[in-house]
Amino acid sequence: MKKKMGRGKIEIKKIENTNSRQVTFSKRRAGLLKKAQELAILCDAEVVVIVFSNTGKLFEFSSAGGCFCFPCFLLGSCKCQSLHCCSIVV
Repeated sequence: MKKKMGRGKIEIKKIENTNSRQVTFSKRRAGLLKKAQELAILCDAEVVVIVFSNTGKLFEFSSAGGCFCFPCFLLGSCKCQSLHCCSIVV
């Protein structure tokens, strides 16, 4: 019987080395955002992904295009009349 080569499983726990943790975060974040985009295209779904790094930096994806604001998303249209609304541009 032929043995299949594949990716090994990793233990899911906090990565203690800060450099390794940052590299892993960047790669997995990019992969997550790519998968969100693919899901939106393939399934014609509205997808929103919001990720905060451990330093508080925001990364987001919205299949709606243009901008994303939680109040607007929840209400279905922009009713907050805020200058800060829709300031996160894709």
